[in-house]
Amino acid sequence: MDLIEVAIKVVREGPICDSCLGRQFAKLSTGLTNKERGMAVKTVLSMMSVQNIENLKIPDKEKCWICNGLFDKLEYWANKAVEEIKDHDYETFLVGTNVTGLLSENEEIIWTESQTQWAEPAKSELNREVGKLISQKTLKEVDFSRPDLVLILDLEDDLVKIKSNSLFIYGRYRKLIRGIPQTRLFCKECGGSGCEVCEGTGKRYKESVEELLIWAALDRFRGSNASLHGAGREDIDALMLGNGRPFVLEIKDPILRNVDLASLKNEINEENFGKLEVLGLKYVNKSTVKTIKTIKADKVYRVKISLDKNVEREKLEGALINLKGVIKQKTPNRVIKRRADLIRVRKVHDTELKSLEGDTAVIEIDCEGGLYIKELMTGDDGRTNPNLSDLLDTNVKVNELDVTNVQIDEGHII
Repeated sequence: MDLIEVAIKVVREGPICDSCLGRQFAKLSTGLTNKERGMAVKTVLSMMSVQNIENLKIPDKEKCWICNGLFDKLEYWANKAVEEIKDHDYETFLVGTNVTGLLSENEEIIWTESQTQWAEPAKSELNREVGKLISQKTLKEVDFSRPDLVLILDLEDDLVKIKSNSLFIYGRYRKLIRGIPQTRLFCKECGGSGCEVCEGTGKRYKESVEELLIWAALDRFRGSNASLHGAGREDIDALMLGNGRPFVLEIKDPILRNVDLASLKNEINEENFGKLEVLGLKYVNKSTVKTIKTIKADKVYRVKISLDKNVEREKLEGALINLKGVIKQKTPNRVIKRRADLIRVRKVHDTELKSLEGDTAVIEIDCEGGLYIKELMTGDDGRTNPNLSDLLDTNVKVNELDVTNVQIDEGHII
């Protein structure tokens, strides 16, 4: 079926606007709007009508039966969208549409009756044309991959809905006190709804690194929520010292996107003085989250241990030398309920005895990420081999465990 035959079938269905007519031939040419295509088709059909070919008449004044005048309201929708986003910080946007049931039904009818093979959906044209107008009015750019804002034209309810995509901030944190988990942990009894056990908080612990970071950030960015994505995690009773643990803070539904990060860093550090410190905040892309979550970072730990009996310095130093190399660990007893029972193979790169006083020692361990340090010391009932307890032939107790360095190349992250 050729273009003229399809066009005749289309216009015989009822009065139709230039945009809806041209849209039935959207895939046939480039460089034209659907409105321009429709005008051209109507011109040709009008010339044919003058010659009385098939007695064809081209309706011109009545409302389009397909869109019911929707494409006469492009300016209306663009202005409505611009008004809705006037308080948002953004550089890029994308328009989407929730069409009415009637418009979808009318399109199905015209495609079936005309048998056109060149049409595009009405919402594709609406997204494009309203997007052009918004761009002209705001001087902002359309972005099809990762826009700051997605604007949904809800035709049924006459609304413009805004989805503000998350923004991401990279940095490092130093945890300076013990007893704080990295992320929010919900109460085991109520699952977060609040009960007597958690005193109505819904949480297992009063605060977390995540919460200490996000409150100032949410206030600055006017976001709805936030999540912390860390490069690994330290035990709740461990400090995170040295250059800090890399993290990405995800701010969800932000209204503002251009916050001064140096000022935000100072605010977080002042509010959490002596408890938490953040360093080197930078804006990053979403892809950094995946990098942070999957990166294999070597770590340096400082461990304070006590021994069941006094051990000579030479014997302890010799045992530490024998810890260097390959370590085989079954999943520790303390986490077996929530992690698969596997044998993990990790390496200890270096060890150093920092101090020894009686039955108490401080040790530094440089190792691969994922090595369970407490079990490296105690042996965990034989589940970690080799281990310091066996090498010394005495029980070892871990009193304090601190992370002093997370070794990553930031050039590969940000």
